[in-house]
Amino acid sequence: MTEIIIQTEKNEKKIALIENGKLIEYYVEEKEDRRKEGNIYIGIVKDVISGMQSAFVDIGTEKNSFIHLKDILPKIDETKEIQKENIEINEVVKPNQKLLVQVKKDSNEKKGARISSHINLPGKYIALLPNTDIITVSQKIEDKKEQERLIKLVKENVSAGNGAIIRTSARHKEKEVIEDIKRVEKKWNNIIQTSINPELKKPQLLYESENIIEKMLMDLADSTIDKIIVNDRKIEKELSEFKSENNEYSNLNIEVQEKENIFDIYDLEKQIEKMQNRKVWLKCGGFITIDKTEALTAIDVNTGKYTGNQNLEQTVYKVNHEASIEIAKQLRLRDIGGIVIIDYIDMREEENKQKIQKLLEEELKKDRSKTQVEGFTKLDLMELTRKHICSHKD
Repeated sequence: MTEIIIQTEKNEKKIALIENGKLIEYYVEEKEDRRKEGNIYIGIVKDVISGMQSAFVDIGTEKNSFIHLKDILPKIDETKEIQKENIEINEVVKPNQKLLVQVKKDSNEKKGARISSHINLPGKYIALLPNTDIITVSQKIEDKKEQERLIKLVKENVSAGNGAIIRTSARHKEKEVIEDIKRVEKKWNNIIQTSINPELKKPQLLYESENIIEKMLMDLADSTIDKIIVNDRKIEKELSEFKSENNEYSNLNIEVQEKENIFDIYDLEKQIEKMQNRKVWLKCGGFITIDKTEALTAIDVNTGKYTGNQNLEQTVYKVNHEASIEIAKQLRLRDIGGIVIIDYIDMREEENKQKIQKLLEEELKKDRSKTQVEGFTKLDLMELTRKHICSHKD
């Protein structure tokens, strides 16, 4: 049973995704915290920094945003092409030039937002990639025939000059995918029409990305959301409007419980408190520790109280096995993004290493965010990357 519980308080909104009573994802959205990641703007180039092959762009926010040359040049398929390296940024953009850009990483206290002219406009079944011919399919769709069918379907229906990323939710769909392409392309055409208005002289927001709840509903398209429980009539009204605008959600069950704390359901407060611990115990008696730094997240695996009743290699393998399952859960639960390094307990047998890597990859498929397992390094550290869901959490 999958449920979303939304607890609205005075200055914030708490959003929990629950599966069979267990907390799977958790986000806090503060009222003054306006998430910009995914927003599309018309920006004005302020400074071109030749030595860094970059520019600062005014998009109308408090701090100027930052764009690199590679994010201005036409997007290429890096598996087939190599970006030319002899181009200078001052040949491509000039001060006071208008740029149509999307925020890829939100600003923080020290830096402005990182932006790109490579637009990714999400739909339910595809993400549109304007001004490219790249069509790719989610790695979570593993059936080769299904991949080929979907790529052919999208190629036949997407407009010339547009590419797309085919999402996992498109699996075994046809009519719905075609309708989604039309819907997203219409949205993109409206953005373009606004952006070319000659009267547009100042930076302006042209498209606001979906909020956390809408993104959750779109990303969970393959799952059946049995119920959404809210404690606020205003949120219920917003969700009802979302239902009426999106036919595929017409059967969504929204329940209002005007209690002081609906997080008492499933004892969520305890689960949230436990989620914030640095140390996470495993069933076998081992544990993992999670340490976040500015550059990366380090996860250490320890045998703890577990001594095992077989040989050392099997004892170590059991702890690493349980740790892999728990790490995949914690990455999703804590919405950890960026580079993740896992220091597993050393295994001597190469076969066991391969099993652990395969297990981790399988468990990460349950995550709706994009993850990439790079494998064990020469120092026997597991390296992976994960794209966070909610920008303000990193």
